Amino acid sequence: MMKGLKIFTGNSHPSLARKVAEAAGVELGYSQVSSFADGEVQIEIHESVRGQNVFVIQSTCPPVNQSYMELFIMVDALKRASAAQITAVIPYFGYARQDRKVAPRAPISAKLMADLLTTAGVDRVVSVDLHATQIQGFFNGPVDHLFAIPTLARAWREHLGVGSDFVAVSPDAGGVERTRAFAKRIESSMAIIDKRRSGPNEAKALHLIGDVTGKTAVIIDDMIDTAGTLTQGVDSLIKNGAKRVFAVATHPVLSGPAISRIKESSIEKVWVTDTIPLSDAAKACGKFEVVSVAPLLAEAIKRIHGNDSVSSLFD
Repeated sequence: MMKGLKIFTGNSHPSLARKVAEAAGVELGYSQVSSFADGEVQIEIHESVRGQNVFVIQSTCPPVNQSYMELFIMVDALKRASAAQITAVIPYFGYARQDRKVAPRAPISAKLMADLLTTAGVDRVVSVDLHATQIQGFFNGPVDHLFAIPTLARAWREHLGVGSDFVAVSPDAGGVERTRAFAKRIESSMAIIDKRRSGPNEAKALHLIGDVTGKTAVIIDDMIDTAGTLTQGVDSLIKNGAKRVFAVATHPVLSGPAISRIKESSIEKVWVTDTIPLSDAAKACGKFEVVSVAPLLAEAIKRIHGNDSVSSLFD
């Protein structure tokens, strides 16, 4: 047991929180997260947190607004209960795609979420694969931005191996750095799909930069939302001679037609993490393989609590 450390969770992803607590060597904090008859969030903390270093694990996945409200109110409860420091562990940071003004009179919702977390009483934030790295600058306190690529690449190596038979594919220009990190770890070449958006959740793959002929292609992305980008990328790779296509993504948002699109596509398997709980429909699809980030989060929590380096986790 780690003295002075407590871990709590809301209702968004309790199974991940239990895995993290177990890996960190602590018991999950005793709390109750429910709702009043009118839908307002009700939080009850059933143990003392006075002077403790408290971590709240809450992935802000769908229902996003409910998940955020649970997090805000739990943090407020812990602050008023005299917790020494409160760290919000947000494996999936909702509203991250609204990180800048893309049109006149548009909000910067990611900055608003950062302000609300700070106002609620969060001293520090831990997250995995933020959609935009500049979100770290929206907070005035420390942000530990963890990466799932080392964990996913390790699982890939164990199950499928390494070498020149593989090619790591970025679905757009913005994902090149992430794809390069994965390609380095599986000792493969790289390719890029030239993609342009026509609107929110709408994208069209134009052409491929790189050679995928006769190779096993693996598309690397930070999230799969409606899977439009992914499935168009799969079609593009097959047309350009790829013999097999896989995908690796951190956050399985899987909204709207995502699961049916993946099921009907030529993709063999999609490797995702458990930052977001996989739905029953996704499990029944048979094309998803889940790699847990619980050990990564637990190690980060232990190092933060012990004032040790977190950056070495990126190696």
